[in-house]
Amino acid sequence: MHNQLFNTNIENSHVLLTPNEVKAKLPLTASAEHTVLKFREELEQILDFQDRRKFIVVGPCSIHDPKAALEYSEKLKILAEKVKDKLLLIMRVYFEKPRTTVGWKGLINDPEMDDSFHVENGLLIARSLLLQIAELGLPAGTEALDPIIPQYISELIAWSAIGARTTESQTHREMSSGLSMPVGFKNGTDGNIQVALNALESARNPHNFLGINPDGQVSVFQTKGNAYGHVILRGGNQPNYDAASVKQVEEKLKSAKLSPRIVIDCSHGNTNKDYKLQSAVLENVIQQILDGNTSIVGMMLESNLYEGGQPINCKREDLQYGVSVTDKCIGWEETEKIILAAYEKLN
Repeated sequence: MHNQLFNTNIENSHVLLTPNEVKAKLPLTASAEHTVLKFREELEQILDFQDRRKFIVVGPCSIHDPKAALEYSEKLKILAEKVKDKLLLIMRVYFEKPRTTVGWKGLINDPEMDDSFHVENGLLIARSLLLQIAELGLPAGTEALDPIIPQYISELIAWSAIGARTTESQTHREMSSGLSMPVGFKNGTDGNIQVALNALESARNPHNFLGINPDGQVSVFQTKGNAYGHVILRGGNQPNYDAASVKQVEEKLKSAKLSPRIVIDCSHGNTNKDYKLQSAVLENVIQQILDGNTSIVGMMLESNLYEGGQPINCKREDLQYGVSVTDKCIGWEETEKIILAAYEKLN
């Protein structure tokens, strides 16, 4: 009789490796630890307005091919060294994809991209890639989506984002209050700014919530609150990167007694989903900074080895190398060009 009362829609389940078991297979190295600590501290200084540099989170919309991602990160590391006195470049390493309805849910959930959902393999692939990126001396940024995943990889992440679909979620606000790195909250998919402001207020306060500990045990966590939250403007029904929109958000942050820290997502609603407009958005934002804006602390770009995108309708090995399978991206050559142009313009 009890089988009619619970798990009635569950087809199957299996036990994953615990976070500690995954970390034992792929332990944190001294060089990776140094990288993450160094860049978290630099990000905090930027967010405290003690460091005049700006940061740019740049990389593929989502990671589906670790080999291509590593090649991209090697190129980004060279560029990061060239611009490091004015810009802090963070490799965008997104392993989880929130879907409006259905679709591929990202490398961790479905590494084979065939609905086989070998999550354990996905976790190991993701952690291995993050270790390699950190050992290059490059910081990584990601979207925190599933609240269990940070226990597996968070010590390799320098910056996190809460996406437009989850900024309003209490679970994600609570989780953010306990994360060890700065966290950006995107405005809602329709452009609603208030949900991001509410998230900032919530995440900077202490919380108690359920989660798993490194041994995989269900635990109650009590957090201190995250002092390094910030707003990410990603557009909505219309773009919101322009000077008037930024000014309006500044005033709302000040009214709420929140630090005026703003990041501009140069993609998504700010380009009306036209990836080719990212360079124009970035140029506009840099001009706002040159015109005296002090609240804009960072920017985001969706970029891959090669421009454009491709559907996931073939075998994994038949996909075009270095081309996005989710949002369309600008290619590496354009990425390098527009970041160097921004660097030259900045004081």
